[in-house]
Amino acid sequence: MGEGTVEPAFAAVREAFETNFAEHGELGASLAVYQDGHQVVDLWGGLADPGGRPWERDTLAMIASVTKSLAATAMLVLVDRGRIGLDDRVAQYWPEFAAEGKRDITLRMLMSHQAGVPSLAHSPMTYQGLVEGTPIMDAIASARPEWAPGTAHGYHGLTIGHAISALIQRLTGQTVGRFFADEIAGPLGLDAFIGLPPSELPRLATMVLPDSADVVRLGMNVPELRGLYERLNDPESLTFRALYGSMAMGWETANDPKYVTVEAPSTDGVANAEALAKMYAALIGPVDGTRLIGPETLDEARRVHASGMDMVLATRTTVGLGFMLPGGPLFPDATGPAAFGHGGASGAFAFADPEAGIAFGYVPNRGSELLEGNDLRVSTLVAALYEAISRR
Repeated sequence: MGEGTVEPAFAAVREAFETNFAEHGELGASLAVYQDGHQVVDLWGGLADPGGRPWERDTLAMIASVTKSLAATAMLVLVDRGRIGLDDRVAQYWPEFAAEGKRDITLRMLMSHQAGVPSLAHSPMTYQGLVEGTPIMDAIASARPEWAPGTAHGYHGLTIGHAISALIQRLTGQTVGRFFADEIAGPLGLDAFIGLPPSELPRLATMVLPDSADVVRLGMNVPELRGLYERLNDPESLTFRALYGSMAMGWETANDPKYVTVEAPSTDGVANAEALAKMYAALIGPVDGTRLIGPETLDEARRVHASGMDMVLATRTTVGLGFMLPGGPLFPDATGPAAFGHGGASGAFAFADPEAGIAFGYVPNRGSELLEGNDLRVSTLVAALYEAISRR
């Protein structure tokens, strides 16, 4: 169960990938690893939908919150080009954002989840809002911070991608999805999209979602996640307001194609594993002659900007600029300390480790029982990867 190629030194990664199907309930998935700009793992297998359609090398799937790292990469490219500074005020480019005491929020605060605007419960996202774009951006601009900006961090799970898109539009005249397509996916040849062209829908895998009761039961059994799942059941909590309460739609939209064909840069990107691994590889070094950002920008992106109790997720998180970092239950324990990346509720996970020279992408179509994808399937793959590296 697993087509594709693996360099001999990474045979343990293939074994872990096949074990996911045999023992961990995998339906269909792709897995890719780059080392020093060269692809060393390229695997796929299983079913693209429960009806029996096979997962092919070019199959795509929804990547949920891994989309945030695509949007963050687009912004970091502009930072690296000198179009905007990390310590510039957001309102310098987006004047409406200054409302309700947000005048001094910097791009650095926004990208490190310290801006204090994770909730749109006052104006929940709708499909029409996604189509038009501006209603969601206007809701973010008018939001009152939940804490004094820069004094704490909390996962901006639904707002960060749209805020980045608003800034990119003001800097370039393009949405984040268009800029990503032209400046990142195009040059690298990535099968990754923020807003999937309808012509690509036949390649899209069907998502199979875990039972919500199972999610809560499993989450409550992880001591560090108990607070998160308790608060998800409390409509008055910031956790609920920032996640469930900020959307006028739910997981039932996961297989409605209209949601992936519009830009939802926090949640509804589409990719395969090869694209994610290649993008992350191009963040840490050249791939086919293309490097996305320079070493100084990379060091800023993966530097710890905030760590400790997350105001939204009610668990420990460690964050850089648009990326999660090691330190907390949402990031695989086996990664090296220099790693940075992001997971998604779809089960997808992607990261790079510049010290090891590796980039990893994993895209399944069975949703994760844990909030942002760091479940047993991911953790065993990552452990096998680092074991293989240690033996080289």
